[in-house]
Amino acid sequence: MVQPNSTNTRRHFLKSSLTTTVAASGMAVGLPAFLSGCVNTVETGRTQRQWDAEANLIKGMVKRPTFAKRQANVADFFKQHNENFKQALHAAIDQLASQGGGKVVVPKGDWLCNGPIHLQSNINLHLDQGATIRFSTNPEDYKPYVFTRWEGMELMGYSPLIYAFEKTNIAITGKGTLDGSAAKDNWWPWKGKWKASTWGDDPVENQKYTRDTLQEMVEKGTPVSDRVFENNYLRPPFIQPYRCENVLIEGVTILRSPFWLVNPVLCKNVTVNDVYCKSFGPNSDGCDPESCTNVLISHCTFDTGDDCIAIKSGRNADGRRVNVPCSNIVIEHCEMKAGHGGVVIGSEISGGVENLYAQYCTMSSPDLDRGIRIKTNSIRGGHLKNLNYRNIDIGTVKDAVVVNFFYEEGDAGNYPPLLEDISIENLNVASAKRAFVLRGYDHTPIAGLTLNNVTIKRALKSPIIENVAQFSLNNVFINNQPFRNSGL
Repeated sequence: MVQPNSTNTRRHFLKSSLTTTVAASGMAVGLPAFLSGCVNTVETGRTQRQWDAEANLIKGMVKRPTFAKRQANVADFFKQHNENFKQALHAAIDQLASQGGGKVVVPKGDWLCNGPIHLQSNINLHLDQGATIRFSTNPEDYKPYVFTRWEGMELMGYSPLIYAFEKTNIAITGKGTLDGSAAKDNWWPWKGKWKASTWGDDPVENQKYTRDTLQEMVEKGTPVSDRVFENNYLRPPFIQPYRCENVLIEGVTILRSPFWLVNPVLCKNVTVNDVYCKSFGPNSDGCDPESCTNVLISHCTFDTGDDCIAIKSGRNADGRRVNVPCSNIVIEHCEMKAGHGGVVIGSEISGGVENLYAQYCTMSSPDLDRGIRIKTNSIRGGHLKNLNYRNIDIGTVKDAVVVNFFYEEGDAGNYPPLLEDISIENLNVASAKRAFVLRGYDHTPIAGLTLNNVTIKRALKSPIIENVAQFSLNNVFINNQPFRNSGL
């Protein structure tokens, strides 16, 4: 078994800052020595302190937006705008924005929004408890097209249901509900063939026809302004702040999304807290930060038709062209129910990801496919480094830990993924079909994976482990037996 050299590879970005943090804590140890003890976590106890320092450092860098105390109530604008909620809401937003910002209040009630909401800088869209905004499902209402990303590829596409472009200090807060109204008779059949489809045969008009052409444009380097489709079957995400700074989404319930639910792209300082995501349509990912820096996702519940949380950074040539990783991410105190994966990296990950800390999460459902998952291939590639998971409890899951280099296209490109310093510790799983599915390439094996204190109480099938060059195990049990995997 080859042991990864954690001293050389671990936590490059945080090194200088944490040297100060460790010294301030009174620990009589330098950072290199501190890190070199990480493998022997049971004896030294140092990993926990280091973990806390690193995660807390990132949380301290996440700047929440602040707002002026002034308010505007949408109800006060409603009659002036012929009882058109969208017009009334934007009038309230415009008025507050012109005054320097504040809170736009949506009071208790059922409000129909016939098109997207576009936020401006210094605006907090606040939904009172009992307020529900129901969005139109007419695609024409989401035109004119806006600059957006769809599965990691840039284009001029349908506006997300809530959208902000290059804004600062924006928020969606309150105990109200955002209902995308997506269903089997509107947005969802655009997926085409889907394993959970309730709309019969594969529709003639679906996303494949638009996506294939978009992928060709991406590979050719077609300017984004020219990536426009008259017949567009790419469903919009629900919430997408794009190139924004200081973003807060807190307290709301999000239901029935056409596509991904919360999808900040190229943003800095993103907080998603106490959000309930429930949507069982195709591609109903809960929270997908893409190419974002400084992200905190906490105390959220995900009950979705796809990945609960998926960290992304652009797809293929577009991801490499933009070349911005998703970095400095803390995920904590979240609950993952149904979904394709609990905490996921990929698959649109060509820009890479670094410095992920996921902790104190619970996952359980007969419909949860995978707990911790990394999915990519040699077309998407991506440099994935310093990914850390600890104190995660999983009830029922199909596969507990998955690292798969053969996702979708498999080994068909020239950009093999690079993994560096992946640590999973204090993982407890009650029941899984398989404990591990680890599939690397023979020419590029999986490397840098460390498991400490992992217990899989019940696994029905043997793990799949293919082409893993570096795999450090400490106190790993499957079916009450120590797991050593001597074949590595």
